Amino acid sequence: MVAQMVRTARERLSTVFLAPLPASADAALLRGAVRGRPVDLATAPPGLAAVPGDQGLPVLGRTLEYIRYGSDFTRARHARYGPVSWAGFLGERVVMAAGPDATRAVLANADKAYSQDGWRYLIDRFFGRGLMLLDFDEHRAHRRVMQQAFTADRLAGYLDQTVPCARDTVPTWPTDRPVRIYPELKRLTLDVATRVFMDERTGPETERINRAFVDCVRAASALVKWNVPGTRWRAGLRGRAVLEDYFAQNLPAKRAKPGQDLFSALCEARTPDGEAFSDADVINHMIFLMMAAHDTSTITCAAAAYYLAANPQWQERAREESLAHGDAPLDMAALRTLRSLDLVVKESLRLVAPVPVVMRRTVADTALLGHHIPRGTLVVVAGAVNHFDPGCWTDPDTFDPDRFAEPRHEDRSHRDAWIPFGGGVHKCIGMAFGTLEVTAILHEMLRTHRWSVEPGYRPRWDNTSLPVPADGLPLRLTRLTA
Repeated sequence: MVAQMVRTARERLSTVFLAPLPASADAALLRGAVRGRPVDLATAPPGLAAVPGDQGLPVLGRTLEYIRYGSDFTRARHARYGPVSWAGFLGERVVMAAGPDATRAVLANADKAYSQDGWRYLIDRFFGRGLMLLDFDEHRAHRRVMQQAFTADRLAGYLDQTVPCARDTVPTWPTDRPVRIYPELKRLTLDVATRVFMDERTGPETERINRAFVDCVRAASALVKWNVPGTRWRAGLRGRAVLEDYFAQNLPAKRAKPGQDLFSALCEARTPDGEAFSDADVINHMIFLMMAAHDTSTITCAAAAYYLAANPQWQERAREESLAHGDAPLDMAALRTLRSLDLVVKESLRLVAPVPVVMRRTVADTALLGHHIPRGTLVVVAGAVNHFDPGCWTDPDTFDPDRFAEPRHEDRSHRDAWIPFGGGVHKCIGMAFGTLEVTAILHEMLRTHRWSVEPGYRPRWDNTSLPVPADGLPLRLTRLTA
């Protein structure tokens, strides 16, 4: 009963840091986040500039402002300090690289100065040895093997599991009251992930595994990082142990009799040169991929659902294309013909990037757009800032999916104008499947329902980890009649 009450409260307001305030107070708080007295990060050698910035609160730095304002915060810092600046976060001085040119310099990593240790700082205890946390030659070797699990044939097999799951679930959503769509979508994407990744079906074991994943994700953003009762950190450590045990117990059977799921695919994966994953590699990659896949897909589905509700002309345009396919389940080729929905998804990814920042740490002194970055510095690449750069986008705060269509193609205005899947050698390996999953879910929503939001409603995004709607994003669903 208590756990249910806590979950219900969290759906209505994910964190007290997102409590509503008058618009004038909110604007004042955001202005305060960029009004610190500028201080140099470190003394720069001749020929380079020092990185400007400010600490914010002792220890916490600007953490609370980022949780509340997300990309609005990073955009404001970019406007104040330029493409390279620093701020205090959780006891560290963190450099922010924002704008297309700064992003390109870090993600291209030409001088091999930036390592994935930036991510390890946040999530290593719970998602250690996942692909995103590996560096240089080791990362390249693991990615070569993992590519075998994301071939076109494999994607088609994963989609064969995804579509029936969406078709079974979406029609069951209630229409007699407003629905907080984010939790509903999260349950659906977790169900998809357990089917596609592990060939499991809903039941007590699946619920236990899903809970462990959620605990690991929440623990990665814990402010209290000690193993003490009642903390997110402890729950995450226990969740990691549950996941390791589950995959270790099931791995021998997957190796002996592989199926069509991702777990089997990682067990079978071989490069032409015979490279393969060890048992420990498979376990680590499965835990990381489950987290990365369902969280980002849920955020993108929720954002697109909101923009379709707030822009009913686009909802009807996309629905017309979906209904034209009739009642038969769509395969990969058919899903890719839903052009209007594709444009909406791309615009939603621009406005609400599911991974708005990526983390790096310098392994050597380096220069970033003429600024000196000392070795050992944590670097945040604020790619979401690029999505609002007026040099790349027309009226960037406006929902306008046609900006991705011919002849405009504003996403091509700069190589890093639109980077919802990251960039460089660490670009998301699952982006094709993730896009297909989101399209399949939204297609089923369009086939079965119309939906709307209250006039004037705008979601607030909780940026404690990845951006999620703080109030669960309430929608009113209406079932379509035949």
